[in-house]
Amino acid sequence: MTDELRIGLQELLRKAQMERDADFLRESVRSLSQTLMEMEVEEHIGAARHQRTPERTGVRNGYRDRQWDTRVGTVELEVPRVRDGSYFPSLLEPRRKAERALSAVVQEAYVHGVSTRKVDELVQALGMDGISKSQVSRLCEELDAEVERFRNRELTGSYPYVWLDATYVKARQDGQVVSTAVVIAIGLNAKSGQREVLGLDVGPSEDGAFWLSFLRSLVARGLSGVRLVTSDAHQGLKGAIEAVLTGASWQRCRVHFMRNALSTVPKEAQQMVGATIRTVFAQPDVQSAHQQWRRVADGFRGRFAKLAELMDEAEEDVLAYVVFPKEHWQKIWSNNPLERLNKEVKRRTEVVGIFPDESAVVRLVGAILNEQHDEWQVGKRYFGAGSLAKLEPDRGGEEQPGGHQAALIGD
Repeated sequence: MTDELRIGLQELLRKAQMERDADFLRESVRSLSQTLMEMEVEEHIGAARHQRTPERTGVRNGYRDRQWDTRVGTVELEVPRVRDGSYFPSLLEPRRKAERALSAVVQEAYVHGVSTRKVDELVQALGMDGISKSQVSRLCEELDAEVERFRNRELTGSYPYVWLDATYVKARQDGQVVSTAVVIAIGLNAKSGQREVLGLDVGPSEDGAFWLSFLRSLVARGLSGVRLVTSDAHQGLKGAIEAVLTGASWQRCRVHFMRNALSTVPKEAQQMVGATIRTVFAQPDVQSAHQQWRRVADGFRGRFAKLAELMDEAEEDVLAYVVFPKEHWQKIWSNNPLERLNKEVKRRTEVVGIFPDESAVVRLVGAILNEQHDEWQVGKRYFGAGSLAKLEPDRGGEEQPGGHQAALIGD
């Protein structure tokens, strides 16, 4: 074996001198590693190749090709095989850790919205061969189990405030690129005072049946104690809230309402109209808020009849927040807490462009939401304990079996 190693190295040296081969170092590593594996497998089975001895404990079974990523580049090895599968080269053990590290890097890059091409460049920058789209997909599938655990975990405790919204991404379905709805729910945990990502789902459209199924899945996992739900005024969503979260109030997001309201008036009047409506949200209590709302609506009735009609219809929904503690108003009267999260989801998914299928959407968005959920748990409380305690006097009785005692709010 020593003679074979010497001959092999001499051949490499002669090749390097004659051809000035730039891969000399990598070839040297390959030759040395190959020889070390041969020595190791001989010791492992107690016999050299083709040698028959009483001490022999195993039978060789050819070779398998294996790439080994090293600091001098990727080395092509022929790893000796033993029939019972009991041999693995000790020099390749470190690669198992390296593979896990590489997998983590690729997954982290994917979750942060890095494109496949950029992931390939990243891997090459680490001194390894490039990575194909199929390899990226295979590595990222390892995220699926973690995402599914997160999506299906049990929801414990009470969630007095819930925010619901949807965003859209492009995905392939039956050979076509379609707009795919991603619905997300976040809630305030009454015990911890922290926001939590309650769940997400992906479907072909944001219709009533989809929202109904989504909300039922949240309740099945333990969602309870809902007092107020904030969302936009999507009819399918409103119907699902009424059907599933009975006894909860619905808050129509004031930001979405303002967009709807301003769309009913000429552009040159929008600034004035917006400023006038916002005076309602500066009122200090329930009575004055409703009085100011009607005052503003009546003031627009002669000039902007459509706007006045919209305000008449939306008063109770847009002002649902006023029956809750005043310290909570700015955080519950709009979908802003969820809108900011949706923007981050959009930022990262836009890098991908078109997803290969819905499962890939769930994988990436689920990982992003899981990451945000964890950050919220170690961050500053969204509601203080003293502030949350003010919700208790408003309960007005025992919670219903579904756990929803008060109202839901939406856009």
